[in-house]
Amino acid sequence: MADFLHQLWIARFALTQGLILTLWLSLVSIIAGTILGILGGVALTYGGRLVRWPVRALVDALRGIPVLVLILAVFYLLTFAGINFTAVESGLIALSLFSGAHMAEIVRGALSAIPTGQIDAGKALGLSSFRIFALVLLPQAARMIMPVWINTGAELVKTSTLLSVIGTGELLFRTQEVIGRNFMTLEFYGFAGALFFLINFAIEQAGRVIDRRLAAR
Repeated sequence: MADFLHQLWIARFALTQGLILTLWLSLVSIIAGTILGILGGVALTYGGRLVRWPVRALVDALRGIPVLVLILAVFYLLTFAGINFTAVESGLIALSLFSGAHMAEIVRGALSAIPTGQIDAGKALGLSSFRIFALVLLPQAARMIMPVWINTGAELVKTSTLLSVIGTGELLFRTQEVIGRNFMTLEFYGFAGALFFLINFAIEQAGRVIDRRLAAR
């Protein structure tokens, strides 16, 4: 135990950097994915055929591709196309696309569950299409989306570990570097697992608080 604590102290800066990068990648990708998901969900629900069909094909393709394959495709295919992104940028793009595709389907389901009479009522009040969506549809959809959105955020934290294959420097990658120096495999993988558990537990608790407040309203 004393040896592990000593090695942990030596590796504290590397692990902290990896943890911060993991949190940053997860946060930015869920925000970007939410924006993409809202746009995609609106297109799938209210768009015409020329809009809905291409979006549907893209969403289904991204949801059907394994995340690891998507990460490698973004990292290597963009390079072959002459677009040079860093490993972190490529990982962020891949996670955002993955998150956005799933959020688009979630948003579509929530919007489809709202009675069409709500739109008619908004039009009767003289509201524009944007105000109907922002003031009438989105608040109702948010209550249905929130539990799944929180779960998606937790999944992204765990999915971010796959970015270690392209050398992003997130928590798992830093942990593997530390293990390569001291060979304390079980101890440091266990420590990394505990950190991921604490992050996801905090996200889950925050989600419950938000869900209760939305339900109260």
